[in-house]
Amino acid sequence: MSEPASESAGSEALAPASERAVELLRRVFGYPSFRGQQAEIVDHLVGGGDALVLMPTGGGKSLCYQIPALLRPGVGVVVSPLIALMQDQVDALRQVGVKAAFLNSSLDFRALLDTERSLLNGELDLIYVAPERLLTDRFIGLLEQLIGRRQLALFAIDEAHCVSQWGHDFRPEYMQLSQLHERFPEVPRVALTATADQLTREEIRTRLGLEQARVFVASFDRPNIRYTIVERDSPRQQLLAFLAGHQGAAGIVYCLSRRKVDETAAWLNAQGVTALPYHAGLASADRQRHQQRFLREDGLVMVATIAFGMGIDKPDVRFVAHLDLPKSLEAYYQETGRAGRDGEPSEAWMTYGLNDVVIHRQMIEESTSPSAQKRVERQKLESMLAYCESARCRRVILLDYFGEQATPCGNCDVCLQPPIVWDGTVAAQKALSAALRTGQRFGAGHLIDVLRGKNTEKVQQFGHQGLPTFGVGADIDERGWRSVFRQLLAAGLLDADASAYGALKLTDSARPILKGETRLQLRRQVERPKSRAGRSRASAGTAASSSVSRASDSPLLASLREWRLAQAREQGVPAYVILHDRTLGEIAALLPDSLPALLAVPGIGVAKAERYGDALLGIVAARA
Repeated sequence: MSEPASESAGSEALAPASERAVELLRRVFGYPSFRGQQAEIVDHLVGGGDALVLMPTGGGKSLCYQIPALLRPGVGVVVSPLIALMQDQVDALRQVGVKAAFLNSSLDFRALLDTERSLLNGELDLIYVAPERLLTDRFIGLLEQLIGRRQLALFAIDEAHCVSQWGHDFRPEYMQLSQLHERFPEVPRVALTATADQLTREEIRTRLGLEQARVFVASFDRPNIRYTIVERDSPRQQLLAFLAGHQGAAGIVYCLSRRKVDETAAWLNAQGVTALPYHAGLASADRQRHQQRFLREDGLVMVATIAFGMGIDKPDVRFVAHLDLPKSLEAYYQETGRAGRDGEPSEAWMTYGLNDVVIHRQMIEESTSPSAQKRVERQKLESMLAYCESARCRRVILLDYFGEQATPCGNCDVCLQPPIVWDGTVAAQKALSAALRTGQRFGAGHLIDVLRGKNTEKVQQFGHQGLPTFGVGADIDERGWRSVFRQLLAAGLLDADASAYGALKLTDSARPILKGETRLQLRRQVERPKSRAGRSRASAGTAASSSVSRASDSPLLASLREWRLAQAREQGVPAYVILHDRTLGEIAALLPDSLPALLAVPGIGVAKAERYGDALLGIVAARA
């Protein structure tokens, strides 16, 4: 499908790249116009420029390199870290008539040779390849043959944050991708990621040799996602209560350890929730089978470690739940961003407690990372803690972390149920004093016993019942004190010593509080109602504007989904590869009665209209 070289060489008779790009967008992908910075990025790449693109999950990153690859002569080479992601992308491209293929370890030798032959014969528009394979002598040799024929359109480096040593998905192979610029300096490159703070952005540019590349940063806001964080009490029961509001919906539950993944998945199944485990300790065949089930079946819950999720293209994930604290706001943003790729209302829910802090600090201190990296990881953890304990809008804090200004969203727990803020100076002084007078050797549980005057065996063992701080905090219950200690940790006034089993130690910042030189405002922990509140205006507005929501109870939409499921099973692809929910919703709302009318539906290009048009129009006519 790539344009002939003679039509892409910059002839004055050609229409501007933006016009050709829009025509291609409509004809192939079925969308009437570009969103946000997509058109500008496409023009820049078609013109031969390098780019770094930061765009949220669901924001349309793939089109930013797919369309330039089709407009420039030759084949676009896409570096992708995951086999499942390559398969989905190639399946989706083939559905719209784009000649795409992948090279990875899932291919047998014959299929590998056939794909390489198609690549050299100019029969492909896009080729997806893992970084390990791209850097082999064999594949570099293929690229050198293509460059000799002027048949390399561009290099796209997807999930570019994998190059960052400070990041949560570091892949050493990505650090070698600077070779692309060194070997093929005339081929434009684009690095793309959905999550990167300023430090990670600079590392991407440096390590990939993109210092001169143009940087495009789209808004990181995902207005359709509601963010909620609850204090950990009875985590399994809290999770089950949350899932009760998402019956029949697909979602992801993240846990920190493999053991917790297995136990949580088994427990959910015992409660009647269809759940699958996923972690690096499972056999490869089991991981692949569970991932395929999640992608191709409706209503499954994947319980997973962070080994699952990068590049998952499933658009109708309605929720992401965390049973443990992520190690950074970048990780949290990326993991929660797997919900609601289709723009429909979705939820990011997390339960968190003091023990999370101890575990993460211990993981950092026990790692073999250089001291500079440990320092960065501590800073990232502190930002994550501050996010959890803040009385400000979740979205404002999250976007501010990525350098973007925002106003309160009206669609997070803090906005919907604003916390009470109180002068916690005296309580903080009592807590800090308890830690200091007990020798800074104990965790929050023991300090709370001392503060509340509980004469436990451990308190007696160390003689702490005789301390001046014994019983001075009897006016605050255990839950309230745990909230105080979490906030002191988040504010950097206390530090959890991982080498001493989470013993709380005062930092230099605590001195002004102890001396009464500084006042401290804390948020008061309040009991949240058990029932789920109705959608906020922001969330309801999103739903109201969606064709999927408008037609959600339509018999026609149900028939369209049944047809799509049959097609997906017949072709062995996920249902959303055939047509997205939003496209089905538009069909149910617009009731097209001809092929031209069907082509006016967003998401229906020429290839899909030719392939599925008669069937879709027949279903509409039968139900209209």
